[in-house]
Amino acid sequence: MSIARVTEISATSDTSFDDAVAIGIRRANETLRNVASAWVKEQYVRVKDGEVDHYQVNMMVTFVLDD
Repeated sequence: MSIARVTEISATSDTSFDDAVAIGIRRANETLRNVASAWVKEQYVRVKDGEVDHYQVNMMVTFVLDD
């Protein structure tokens, strides 16, 4: 049997939503052990001067706790 915990993180990218997700997962993996999955809860863009300035995602990251 395993126990998991969920934490919410936010990540941004100048390139795309996919890149923001990858950046967030990479960063979560540096801090958390046993990252198992992520659910993209929200995604939106920031606009500057009528253009997309950056992409942002808010994710729920699941990681399995050590025994």
